[in-house]
Amino acid sequence: MSQFNWTAEAEKQWDDRSETWNSKSREMWESGSRKDIAPFFAKHVKMGSSVCDLGCGDGFGSLKLAESGYAVTGMDVSEEMIRKAREINIGNSAVFQKGDISSLPFADSSLEAVLAINSLEWTENPLKVLKEIQKVVKPGGLACIGILGPTAGPRENSYRRLYDEKVICNTMMPWEFERLAAENNWTKFDELGVYKRSAEQLSKGSLPVELKQSLSFMWVFMLRNEKQEREI
Repeated sequence: MSQFNWTAEAEKQWDDRSETWNSKSREMWESGSRKDIAPFFAKHVKMGSSVCDLGCGDGFGSLKLAESGYAVTGMDVSEEMIRKAREINIGNSAVFQKGDISSLPFADSSLEAVLAINSLEWTENPLKVLKEIQKVVKPGGLACIGILGPTAGPRENSYRRLYDEKVICNTMMPWEFERLAAENNWTKFDELGVYKRSAEQLSKGSLPVELKQSLSFMWVFMLRNEKQEREI
């Protein structure tokens, strides 16, 4: 029996899913579940900042950032996704490279911010990725990270682990990621909840954050890197 290689399997599966993903990604970023992310990002990250879009997929998130004036590098494990991202971003300054976000090819403290939307859950070791981000983002720099909530359909991708099958979807919950970040020198200073239409109709104003997260399709964190140069 061949040994399971998470990165290689992730590349294969996302290459296979690239056409399906590409058919719906524009709608997600323009009017669907991701429509508020670029404005949320721009609320906190200075225009013109150097930004890496980690797990950029077919590049629509990178497109939104590049059109807003950010210096964007997109990175994804899938060659097919990178090819589509380059096509979608013809005419702007965004650049793309294939790679594993668990091992970032950037100099220490060279980025002002990263965007990582629903990408940490697709890595074998989210803590390793978080530490990689901390190395390449300057002290005081920002990370905008979206984590799938409990109501997200993509979580079905992890179900077969219960049959002891190897999967490439990590079932980390928003509150688990929030604690992981807090314990590793990141400070949350803003957040954005994304809900399915049925949950949007519910009154959530008086609910504590953990219950709001429990209803979410996705939870987007804005984090500040509190680790200093000498610690990194």
